[in-house]
Amino acid sequence: MLKLLRKFEKMSPEIVFEWKDRELGAEGWLVLNSLRGGAAGGGTRMRKGLSKQEVVSLAKTMEVKFTVSGPAIGGAKSGINFDPMDPRKNDVLKRWYKAVMPLLKSYYGTGGDMNVDEIADVIPITESYGLWHPQEGIVTGFFHPNEAEKVHKIGQLRLGVSKVIEDKEFTPDIRAKYTVADLITGYGVAESIKHFYALWQKDITGKRAIIQGWGNVGSAVGYYLAKSGVRIVGIMDINGVVINEAGFTLDAIEAFYTKGLQSDQTIEFNVGNDMIWDVETDIFVPCAGSRLVQIDQLEKLVKNGLELISCGANVPFTDKEIFFGKTLAYADNHVAVIPDFIANCGMARVFAFLMNGVKEITDDTIFKDTSDTIYNALARIRKVHTSDRHITKKALEIAISQLVN
Repeated sequence: MLKLLRKFEKMSPEIVFEWKDRELGAEGWLVLNSLRGGAAGGGTRMRKGLSKQEVVSLAKTMEVKFTVSGPAIGGAKSGINFDPMDPRKNDVLKRWYKAVMPLLKSYYGTGGDMNVDEIADVIPITESYGLWHPQEGIVTGFFHPNEAEKVHKIGQLRLGVSKVIEDKEFTPDIRAKYTVADLITGYGVAESIKHFYALWQKDITGKRAIIQGWGNVGSAVGYYLAKSGVRIVGIMDINGVVINEAGFTLDAIEAFYTKGLQSDQTIEFNVGNDMIWDVETDIFVPCAGSRLVQIDQLEKLVKNGLELISCGANVPFTDKEIFFGKTLAYADNHVAVIPDFIANCGMARVFAFLMNGVKEITDDTIFKDTSDTIYNALARIRKVHTSDRHITKKALEIAISQLVN
């Protein structure tokens, strides 16, 4: 596995587009690792200090993700080095999308990512430049549709991604009008945890969980897990930390979801972040930024009963290697680790599902398809690998063999 992995990591990306914003000094990169299948896909992220190498690694991660979610295309990622809290963020995004528009029309599809929202940012800006949908390039490059087919596929994408969730089974507050894009990634991560316990014949009832990051993904994971009977014992976020070793009630988690972590229970981040790693937990879900989880933090969690990590964030461990460094190796050796390209593939899967021309677009069909896709990926591993250790190593072996060979 490691030999295949290193070979894949060392392959130069097929296309690297570099951009410099002359007005504000922002810089951006669009990395297309390959045009496998005639197209490539991956979201747009923005953060201060982002580097070209980070974008390269995320593009490769997306290519691996597509072996699970489909379609069989190359991985890509857009990254912009700029402070997303700057009020001129939208102007930077407008200039970025104008620069990459020819690729978006031909063979590249994008969406939201860290600090860039699919519904609020990506779709309005790209539509203003005449793009029917941010995934239009994949529809064109991979499916080669005639005009009627293209209209139908993009119509499905426009309807499904922005669909307001109406089934109370899938939303913490039906009145809030959350969309599929708001919840599907976190839902998939929660489903990966439920499927792990089912496939490896363990009982999820009463398990304890700590969640790192309380944005769109982490908060949705917390809600769906609490609804499944998992006890959320700790949540850490840059805005604060909450800990309850008995587990927060579902009502409390719903309140955190809708109102944020600010309450009389909130501990200042620098204090709470030192405390939370000593809390006893069975499940750890990193959903914050990439390359944040350190080996000493994992050692504390393992000592306190950790048995499963499900990666809501892309590349959550502090390794210089793109996929498999010593921190991830430590985790994979000591606990079950569901890798990011399986656990958080929900949004990529929704795009693939809608492009394939589904007969009926409902909350149930969309969410069930994502759940089934994640189940099938884990079941494929379970069929050839009975141990609950080295799950990520086996998952990478299965995925990379499809790309390198």
